[in-house]
Amino acid sequence: MLPAARPPTTLLLAGLSLIAVAACTWLAFALQFNFASTGFLYLFLIVVTALYGGFWVATLSSVVAVACLNYFFTPPVFSFTVTHPENWVALGAFEFTALTISRLSHRARSRAAEAIAERSDSQHLYETAQRILALDRSGEPGTPIAPVIREVFALSGVTLFDAVSARAYIAGVPPPNAAERTRSTYDLGADDFDPSTATWFRVLRLGASPVGALALTGGSIRSLMATAIASLVAVALERGHSFDRQCYAEAARHSEELRTAVLEALAHEFKTPLTIIHTVSSGLLAAGDLSDTHTELVTLIDKQSRNLNDLASRLLSAGNLDVAEFQPQCEAVFVSDLVTTAIGTVCPEESRGRFACSIPRDEVPVLADRKLMSTAFAQLVDNAVKYSEPDSPIGIAVALINQEVRVTIESQGDPIPPADCERVFDRFYRAAGAPNRPPGTGLGLSIVRRIVDAHRGRVWAESGAGRSIFSIALPATPCDL
Repeated sequence: MLPAARPPTTLLLAGLSLIAVAACTWLAFALQFNFASTGFLYLFLIVVTALYGGFWVATLSSVVAVACLNYFFTPPVFSFTVTHPENWVALGAFEFTALTISRLSHRARSRAAEAIAERSDSQHLYETAQRILALDRSGEPGTPIAPVIREVFALSGVTLFDAVSARAYIAGVPPPNAAERTRSTYDLGADDFDPSTATWFRVLRLGASPVGALALTGGSIRSLMATAIASLVAVALERGHSFDRQCYAEAARHSEELRTAVLEALAHEFKTPLTIIHTVSSGLLAAGDLSDTHTELVTLIDKQSRNLNDLASRLLSAGNLDVAEFQPQCEAVFVSDLVTTAIGTVCPEESRGRFACSIPRDEVPVLADRKLMSTAFAQLVDNAVKYSEPDSPIGIAVALINQEVRVTIESQGDPIPPADCERVFDRFYRAAGAPNRPPGTGLGLSIVRRIVDAHRGRVWAESGAGRSIFSIALPATPCDL
């Protein structure tokens, strides 16, 4: 097999170096330089050759220069004396100089090339960031990002997997299995490189949390640059998702304001006729001149009018709790008194035996608005009665835990799905359940949360194994108050 041909540039430099050696030899011989002066002239030539031509060209020049020194400047002249020590010293000095200078030159050129590449990469990253910031944020965030990355970095293909939407966005012509491998990169949480397709696979991370994955195919990007692009894309995706969440929250707020205003208006309109109906039905019952059938019907009208009046009052209470000036009138009260009042308000006397209350002897008071907190506990007790198995026990426990007075209301019945344990406190939201579940508006628990939040407390729900637990925690009042 023939050796590979030298690049034309290297051959040209080698020829020029030999011509330079010949010129130096002629000049030194014509001016009758001695061995030392000629050697110094050759050394300067070797330095220049190593600087621009590299080690092998400088080596060739060194060997030719030593041969010229031996033939023209070492007695006897015009003959080669191989054993003469000055020749070997000169060759060693020339080779050491060629090696040192070529290494330093190569390192300097490498660093210069790296600096140029880093500056180019920085400019590309800056351009990418500018273009991403100028993108239209109304659509899906991953759709315009992949084409921008591909265009700026001159890649053949870009594949972006967004974990939030579980979608892959493709720009250009990536490898056939790029989408699957990109998703696998996110699932495994490990970066990778495929040399067969020149594709970098990078996990998109925000802090320590993966939010997607990116595949970059083709181009001349390096590993560090692939990681930098992935970081930029992760931030861009999160920015898009944050904008979506903000738009959703703003739309939900406006919708909530409109719905609340309509319901409050309706509640106000309902109050007057309901009051008249309740007054008339109560008057008919008080008159007593009704048959048994009429009495039963009027009693039903009276009961349902009270229920409608209570519903209208709840709608108005929900609106009042959202007023910015809403401030509870707090006083030191015992939670057990509020719970007892709530049970007496909600449950008829024959149903109160279902409740098993656990109250500590050294109960600590809390600072609370007696009327508001009684309403909150009454709502939780009412929910426990409605949604529990008929005649099943309902447990209520009061305890002091971590400087908080905690009240838990536990009932047996259909469990709340785990995903709904937090959402049940949203206004108008009702968890999925059986078709014959009790009717409701989804306002009660939202009112409870608003009242508890106004008291700087916490309310939460837990469910499982055929039981549901609602808990309220309020800051305990020091005993010396």
